[in-house]
Amino acid sequence: MLSGCSVSSLAARFAFFPPDPPTYALRKDEATGRLVASGVPRDNALDVLLLDTTRGTKVVAFYLRNPCARLTLLYSHGNAADLGQLYDLFVQLKVNLKVNLMGYDYSGYGASTGKECVFVEGFLCLSFQVQPSEENTYADIEAVYQCLETEYGISQEELILYGQSVGSGPTLHLASRLPRLRGVVLHSAILSGLRVVCHVNFTFCFDIYKNVKKIKKVKCPVLVIHGTDDDVVNWSHGNELWKLAREPYDPLWIKGGGHCNLELYPDFIRHLSKFIREMESVTTKTRLKKIRQSLEPTKTAYRVNTATTTTFTANCCCRIRVRKPSCNLSCSCCHALRKCFTFGAFKCPACCSCFKCCCCGG
Repeated sequence: MLSGCSVSSLAARFAFFPPDPPTYALRKDEATGRLVASGVPRDNALDVLLLDTTRGTKVVAFYLRNPCARLTLLYSHGNAADLGQLYDLFVQLKVNLKVNLMGYDYSGYGASTGKECVFVEGFLCLSFQVQPSEENTYADIEAVYQCLETEYGISQEELILYGQSVGSGPTLHLASRLPRLRGVVLHSAILSGLRVVCHVNFTFCFDIYKNVKKIKKVKCPVLVIHGTDDDVVNWSHGNELWKLAREPYDPLWIKGGGHCNLELYPDFIRHLSKFIREMESVTTKTRLKKIRQSLEPTKTAYRVNTATTTTFTANCCCRIRVRKPSCNLSCSCCHALRKCFTFGAFKCPACCSCFKCCCCGG
């Protein structure tokens, strides 16, 4: 019988399909000493980075600068692509959305692998192959976010997280830990790993990417984009995530859209641009006010007619508000009730026969 860890590892094997061989390689430019990616056009607005993670791996990241940008998009890609394949898409998003964009490869994808890195004849060589895993992707996105903070001075208030398919896992992991984040985009996202395969409605302890739980911890606006004809991750995943979000933005359900072609629909960039523009217009002061309001306990206001009610607190386990009888406690029926309050014997409605007498209207 398989243990929970074994099932989780098995689920991870079905979740990750890194391109083999990778579509790019890293090398050092002899003139500048900077990292460049072979197979990717040379671009002065592109920084190629190699970042250390807390799990001992090294991940490759592409940072694309836009001089007109006010916000930065941190993009976590799907399970069958690497940065070499996504570069053109990144350029289009950077230009059309007017954002800076940071994309990265998970450990085990592209050139993001290995603990010991050396350069042989200018090319990066790695000591061993690292298998992708849920835990590694969490460490990967945390390392990338730390780089954005320390190297580029980008705070969470200036950041929008974008997760496509499996990338929704690390995206919601980080989003659930950043209370002042500007926004989140979930593109063909999953509720959890096993829910994609088994269509279950409950969460196993050995499930991977439990987005169904983490979405409830995200405190910023969440835009969900999903194709209605997605045959890999059913549309119901996106719909449920949108319903569970604390601050859901108008979703985009692309009619006839599949799993990997939503960028081809005009509504995709149009709706995404609208979301970005609205997030730009939201000030930090407004965001903090919303966060404080969400943290305050819900208060229900009750209107009370003080002319016809009175409050009794006489050695009782709760504060009781009852309507004054018209007889002013002077009739024979309510005489015993007056005695109860006089001697402090009144306790609770359920345990006092006198209270029932008052309520009968006698």
